[in-house]
Parts: sequence; structure tokens; C-alpha cells
Amino acid sequence: MKLVWAVIAMIPGLAFTACSRNSGVVKAESTRKMAPDFALKDATGKTVKLSDYRGDVVLLNFWATWCGPCQIEIPWFIDFQKNYKDRKFAVLGVSMDDDGWKSVKPYIEQKKINYPIVVGTEETSQLYGGIDSLPTTFIIDRAGRIAAVHTGLVSKSVYQDEINKLLDGKDDGGAIAEPAKRGALVDARGAAVLFPR
Repeated sequence: MKLVWAVIAMIPGLAFTACSRNSGVVKAESTRKMAPDFALKDATGKTVKLSDYRGDVVLLNFWATWCGPCQIEIPWFIDFQKNYKDRKFAVLGVSMDDDGWKSVKPYIEQKKINYPIVVGTEETSQLYGGIDSLPTTFIIDRAGRIAAVHTGLVSKSVYQDEINKLLDGKDDGGAIAEPAKRGALVDARGAAVLFPR
């Protein structure tokens, strides 16, 4: 199964030209909903709660080691964690790998990921509306509300723009489309689509 995903993720140019249909839009404060809290273990066994990050702007990324678009984004997220951490910003990764830490721990070490990673569950996925495509990323404001959602690969500059707006308190509001529904193995936004287990 992983081989199928790997081949699909390498379709020439797809990951680089794809984008999320809800790119660059920060929801108006009055329309933001609270991000569901969760408590999951990190690689050291420490419990990580989303609510522990209240007061920070958070980039919450659902991903997997086999997901091509996720592999493109992770170096950006490493940069964001390094460059924005002193401004009350945090990246939090939720791996959706079927074999959990067996794949994830070596990947964290190999890529030198500098932000917390937890292994998600079906329950975690359902809290966020059912994560059907990877990557799926939520940008969460300091009050713990979802300010933007991206399903699939978007540009680094889109994330930077949204993060800076929230850090600077200059969110411009606007509409955000709902995440994509289950459809194809790789959709037009460069997201690897999951099948139900």
C-alpha cells in the first residue's frame, strides 16, 4: 500500500503545481470555531495537549511519512518553528501513519524535526471533521480558534502570510472553503487521499 502512495506522490510536477482551494484566507474572528482539544503522546511518551498552546498561534499539521506533499512542507515548518518561536508561535505535527512510531521516530531523527510530533488516532481525525486527505493543516489563533484550513499543498508564502497576520493581529477575515471530501488517490490540490480503514 505504501508503494502505491509513494508512486502516486511522485507524479511529475503534481505536488509543485497543486494548491489548496482555500489558500491565503484567514477567517473573520467572528466566524472562527474553537479547535477541538486532544491529548496524545509524543516520541518521548510525554502527553501533548493542544490546549497547552493557548496564547500561541499554532500551525497544526496532519501528515504521514509516506505523503509526498507532506515531505515538501516539513522543511518549511522546521523553519517556521525556528524563526517564529520567540513570537509565541508553535508548530504541532500529528502523524497519521498506520504503524505509528515505528515509521515516525526514525523520520523525526532523519529530518531533524524541531517541533512536537504526536501520533494521531481515528478519534483525533474525527474531532477535526474526519481527516481524509494529507496534508491537512489548521492555522489556530491565540484564542484557540481555527483561523484557516488547508487540504493539500500550498506555498510556503501562503503559510507565512497567514502566520504573520495572526502574530501581528492583522487578520483580514474572509471565507474559507470546507476541506475536500474523499475522492481520488491524489486530488488536484496535491493531497494524498486516505481510504477508510
